[in-house]
Amino acid sequence: MIKEKIRELIEENIPEKVDFNIEIPAQKEYGDYSTNVALILAKKLKENPQEIADEIIKKIGKSEFFEKIEQKNGFINFYLKPSWLQKQVKEIINQGERYGSNNCGKNKKVQIEFISANPTGPLTIGNSRGGVIGDVLANVFQKSGWQVVREYYFNDAGGQIDVLGHSVLKDDKAEYVGDYIEKLNHELRIKNQELFVKKKYREIGKIAANELIKEIKKTSENMGIKFDVWFTESELRKKGKVKEIISWLKEKKLAYEKNGAVWFKATQFGDDKDRVLVKQDGEPTYFGVDCAYHQNKFIERKFNKVINIWGADHYGDIKRIKGFVKALGFENNFDIIIHQFVRVLENGREVRMSKRKGNYILVDDLLKEIGKDVFRFFMLQYSPRSHLIFDLKLAKEKSEKNPVFYVQYAHARIHSILAKFQKSNSKSQKNIKFQIPNAKYLTHPAEIELIKELIKYPDLIKDSLKDYQVQKFAEYSKALATAFHNFYEKCRVIGEDKKIEEARIALLIATKIVLKNCLDLMGISAPEKM
Repeated sequence: MIKEKIRELIEENIPEKVDFNIEIPAQKEYGDYSTNVALILAKKLKENPQEIADEIIKKIGKSEFFEKIEQKNGFINFYLKPSWLQKQVKEIINQGERYGSNNCGKNKKVQIEFISANPTGPLTIGNSRGGVIGDVLANVFQKSGWQVVREYYFNDAGGQIDVLGHSVLKDDKAEYVGDYIEKLNHELRIKNQELFVKKKYREIGKIAANELIKEIKKTSENMGIKFDVWFTESELRKKGKVKEIISWLKEKKLAYEKNGAVWFKATQFGDDKDRVLVKQDGEPTYFGVDCAYHQNKFIERKFNKVINIWGADHYGDIKRIKGFVKALGFENNFDIIIHQFVRVLENGREVRMSKRKGNYILVDDLLKEIGKDVFRFFMLQYSPRSHLIFDLKLAKEKSEKNPVFYVQYAHARIHSILAKFQKSNSKSQKNIKFQIPNAKYLTHPAEIELIKELIKYPDLIKDSLKDYQVQKFAEYSKALATAFHNFYEKCRVIGEDKKIEEARIALLIATKIVLKNCLDLMGISAPEKM
């Protein structure tokens, strides 16, 4: 992890500890990596940043990693040694599928809760974005030595289940509409005639929710997501955990009664007003149940870190639940990722994937149109903070114009070259000696640029542990595929001088390893033929 090596060198040679960035400059003349540490120190020490930068460079001195280190306008720029880069090819080959992994987690426990849509309808395109983000983030944590629990939380009790029952009954309190309601009405009426005759909306709602939960589980599998835990609100209620947490808050003087309801003192924790835990009718609010759920996460199951992934419609809930977690004493172990909405467009017009009545697009419909790989890649192309415009025409394109096919084609092409090489050599690919004796065999600019791209992968995993920006893996896979295609266009592999040929074959094997590792992490297949 070259960023880590740079950070260590800097921290060993600065007068006091400060936070600083290490970035990859947009312009190559400013080095392979650059840091603003001298500018940060200059501001703090009220000294000249260029003089500070020069002093740091002088202290670092010569290094096995860098051809040169220089400063420009106070920024310290690092230029990697080709000889060190060449050694990384063998390192990647030796590590194989472990390349990029680290042990930052030290086997600690993290729970990542995502999707968690109410079981009052099938999964829609809006729910699914958080599903892909959560699944890939879980892979990042697993690659970093954490024990990961992927969890889906069902609000399978309370008012929304009653409304579902009314909707399936089609009475005057019905709110949910769509083909799925028609289907539930038809199927459940046949099996539960007595409940329909007696208009037992609550019982019908529970049965309908269970049916929808089964469908949600199937859709999750179709998305390539395997949840470890399916947790239900009804479980918390049965065990009395909601009442238990309300009592605890009252004992801690963090909750009070007013106008027949119970309120959480959310304003003590930065919220703009106090929040209702239990309504006047004695029914707990969503927030009240969420408090019991998070107590279960931190106290009962003892997770070291908890990450919730929510849609933008839950933005207003952030302060209250963070306030409760702070009251529990785990504010530094808790994060919430908000993802923005998804719109599906084709030829500039918003698309409806089905003839259902509701204003939504079903995940299963979209998956049938484009497949899991394209679906997941497109969901990862933008930061969760950005609205996602899903270009259906491009998603259906089965060519290199489609970014996922572009990346997968790079992997398939490498496999084809390696197969051709293996066929033309008497000894098997496994027996090739990857001892690259001299850096001169991998000094073409296209080779060097490809290796520089390869070594970014471990840092990308480590960075994603901190910023949760998993869309960077889609960006990286495209950049790596581009670097490979550029290398392939400019550097002949088969038929070159034997030493050059074997060095380039080793580079291809390393590239294939990293490309597959990245696709695996995104939950996307790495085909050997296309």
